[in-house]
Amino acid sequence: MIVVAGEALIDLVPSSQAPSGDGPLPALLPRRGGGPYNTALALGRLGSPAAFCSRVSTDTFGEELLRGLRADGVDTSLVQRGTEPTTLAVADISADGSAGYGFYADGTADRLFTLPPELPAGARAFSFGTCSLVLEPGASAYESLMRRAARAGVFTALDPNIRAGLITDPDAYRARFRAWLPHVTLLKLSEEDAAWLAGPEGVAAAVKEWLTAGPAAVVLTRGGDGLSVLTPGGEEITVPGERVAVADTIGAGDTVNAALLHRLDAHGALSPAALAALSPGAWRDILGFAARAAAVTCSRAGAQPPYAAELADA
Repeated sequence: MIVVAGEALIDLVPSSQAPSGDGPLPALLPRRGGGPYNTALALGRLGSPAAFCSRVSTDTFGEELLRGLRADGVDTSLVQRGTEPTTLAVADISADGSAGYGFYADGTADRLFTLPPELPAGARAFSFGTCSLVLEPGASAYESLMRRAARAGVFTALDPNIRAGLITDPDAYRARFRAWLPHVTLLKLSEEDAAWLAGPEGVAAAVKEWLTAGPAAVVLTRGGDGLSVLTPGGEEITVPGERVAVADTIGAGDTVNAALLHRLDAHGALSPAALAALSPGAWRDILGFAARAAAVTCSRAGAQPPYAAELADA
């Protein structure tokens, strides 16, 4: 079982572009979301045994979030519940389909996640990232869960998925990020996030530093230009992106997370040692599968990851 730990929230997505002049504002349509939530949903759709570990509101939005997970076969037995409201993220879709977000997260349920008493039985990998590792007090609980999993020898994946508007002290967050790396097996991040985390050091130098700190591999995503994996031995393997008419990019990176874990599992590589031993050919297959999966998500509005059947010929 792959356990995805982190926030579930509601994205409020404009139904159309904002009108000019004094016309009515576009309606905001609620959509299930949150980076970890989307990753868990995508794993379920791809057919991987997956569980979601979070704290979800008992309000109407929270019930809908859980319904969506269960509909795609994701285990929700690790989800904590609370009466606080669900976090809201207002999406701003650019002309190229990329999305920016404003968050309403004060006093919401997912921020109050607490450390489970023990690792769930059958957990072979954990995935972490996004707002859940920023917003306290839950961030410290998720960090403790990551460290506990790593100490137990369990595969851990991290996607920082930077939301800069939520990070009040960038330097402190960068230091905290570096402190996570000894407990991370696979680090996946976009070029934009890598540049933000690297600062003046530059991405190339930062990735070398990050690899010496612990991860067995770093995957960098470049949007339509594809994705690359870099290893501690200095190897770099790149695959191109899949060309597609982009509706928006919501959930594309989360789909990549799920696709990487799903395909790594197919190669028997959900362990630190097996990940480090992957051949270039295996990595090309894994990265290519992730690129195809992300392209499907980009081709339709909102975070709608593909089902296994949609990638059956890939």
